[in-house]
Amino acid sequence: MIELTRTLPTETFTTTIASPLGPLRLYARGGALVGLWLPPEPESGDHVAPPSATRRDDEPVLVAAAAQLAEYFAGARRAFELPLAPPGTAFQRLAWDALLAIPYGQTRSYGEQARAIGRPHASRAVGAANGANPIAIIIPCHRVIGASGQLTGYGGGLPTKRWLLAHEGALLVA
Repeated sequence: MIELTRTLPTETFTTTIASPLGPLRLYARGGALVGLWLPPEPESGDHVAPPSATRRDDEPVLVAAAAQLAEYFAGARRAFELPLAPPGTAFQRLAWDALLAIPYGQTRSYGEQARAIGRPHASRAVGAANGANPIAIIIPCHRVIGASGQLTGYGGGLPTKRWLLAHEGALLVA
């Protein structure tokens, strides 16, 4: 579950790991993961990387995240067990908590996600919150698809979203 109230220190640490999708950049602050960026790392907009991050490959939460991501990509992990503290609004965090409840290998529509958070008419707002998700893959916004079963937008690109869903064995309408 996402931490909502904890005040995090300002120092941010980063590391880069290899993945089947290309290099992934991980960010941590205060012992919690605050960012995971898919290639290419965004330079502007909602997905701005934390400024002045210090490279630190031995930061415990970054080491744990790297190990769990390696297990995920190897097919040996279906759920992540990491402290998460993504920066965002209360509504975004509510939407991201709903993403964490979508099981590995399954998908939900934006409308289903909106209903899951008690906001049945907020599917567009949920889509915007998903688009601002700073911890891709671990907070699995790739598991949300259109109501018709078609792939919809993804910050890492539709080929990456398709790859992640195929990796998890999620079935999609052609």
